[in-house]
Amino acid sequence: MSTAEPPSVTASYAHAVLSASARGGGGGGGGSGPWALPTDRLEYGEMRALWDGVLAAGDAGPHTGLLVGDLIRPDGLHILGHLILTCASLAEAAEAAERYHPLVSQAGTVTLERQGGVGRIGYRPTVGPSAMHPQQVEAVVSSMVRAARWIVGDDWTPLTVSFAHARAGAAEPYARVFGCAVAFDAAENAITVADADLDRRRPVHDPVLNALHRAYADRLLARLSAAGTVAGGVRRWLDRATLEDASPEGPARQLNLSVRSLRRALHTEGTSWRALLDAARRARARRLLETTDLPLDRIAPLVGLSGATALVRAFTRWEGLPPGAYRSRFRADTPRC
Repeated sequence: MSTAEPPSVTASYAHAVLSASARGGGGGGGGSGPWALPTDRLEYGEMRALWDGVLAAGDAGPHTGLLVGDLIRPDGLHILGHLILTCASLAEAAEAAERYHPLVSQAGTVTLERQGGVGRIGYRPTVGPSAMHPQQVEAVVSSMVRAARWIVGDDWTPLTVSFAHARAGAAEPYARVFGCAVAFDAAENAITVADADLDRRRPVHDPVLNALHRAYADRLLARLSAAGTVAGGVRRWLDRATLEDASPEGPARQLNLSVRSLRRALHTEGTSWRALLDAARRARARRLLETTDLPLDRIAPLVGLSGATALVRAFTRWEGLPPGAYRSRFRADTPRC
């Protein structure tokens, strides 16, 4: 297994970019594209060429990506968009984006980190800086803010937005789209959200439909991972592994790589062994809390943690609330047959 497979982007997102540019993002390329189905995928080079055309045809100049992203609809993100629409909170939606963003695009990764009462939803391209227009990054970030508004309402605003690139146009369109302070030449592309906003529960949501969408997304993610990324191979290995003694030697052996080559490949793909192991522990802890009555001291070793105290600390970092509260809330939200 190698990383020779180029990153790909779902055709539904390519359609969404063309449609949004025709509807008001400033472009003129509203055609359907050469893809038979929205589930088809493009190599990243094709997506870059599509953006070249959108930017060349547009009259919004350096703000084209910003405006296009703000017009992306749920179906433009394929199953991820529909999954987000059924999430109970922004935190749940951000966690879904973190896990399932490769279904939309393998050219970048989404992360959620919490510290000091705020969450940072970050976007990091996995292709070189010269391979991605700054407007593409702005389209991703503005589409994430738009997706958050699907959940909490059109008047919602993040605390701040930041971009790693320099600003190329006037400041006013950014203030209008985001409604908050926007920084450029920053350390990362990120949306900063108050914990209270992340954890606020929607009064009406559908956990059953959410579970169906999530199961379908998991099947698609497994199928996509089988196409050849090292990160996908590590995720599949972790899904089946005993996390108590998981180490990179295991997936490296299965993928016929040295540990050093595995770590280098994961870095190239925008992730790391530690990040993937942490995500696997998080997913398994959630599943065990949702589907079993096991006490915390029994769950902890099953997710590779030393005890109940370590589980409470880690789970609170992941989800913004302790595992006991998460289990109680999940069961209160899940209809009984």
